Amino acid sequence: MTEPAKKLDDQPDRRRTPRAALRLSATMREAGRGRTSVKVIDISTHGCRIEASTGASADSWLWLSIAGLETQYCRVVWRFQEFAGLEFATPLAEAVLERLLQDTKQVSEATITELRDIAYRTHRLATHQQEHDTETLVELSNKCAVEALIEALKLGEAQSGEGNPRR
Repeated sequence: MTEPAKKLDDQPDRRRTPRAALRLSATMREAGRGRTSVKVIDISTHGCRIEASTGASADSWLWLSIAGLETQYCRVVWRFQEFAGLEFATPLAEAVLERLLQDTKQVSEATITELRDIAYRTHRLATHQQEHDTETLVELSNKCAVEALIEALKLGEAQSGEGNPRR
């Protein structure tokens, strides 16, 4: 049997299956509470990582609603700042995951526009700030601008039929 994969910090990778990066809007709901908007930023058949400004603590259970999927009952495995790792009580079928990934393969033009807007606003703030956070803001604005450009190029390739198949 092979040794488990190691993370950069020499901790074993405990994931059962690899996760695919994506950007999805979703909602989560804990028992007795209202829905909260979240972003799903990666997913596998066994779980996902979300970005949520508020939310459940580790080892709590919640319902995650993603358009195109049945609502998933999940356990919060870990939480760090605005991110949380969720484990699905019932793993997704491989075909369901593949369909979801195909549906989200292309970044919309609205997302590209939003990234460009974030880059512009952040850069504007950075150039007008006098505090030590200026370098961070400039770096963030440059990263957003580059990511927007890359995604725009990918979108152009996919629309022209020259896009690469999913790896």
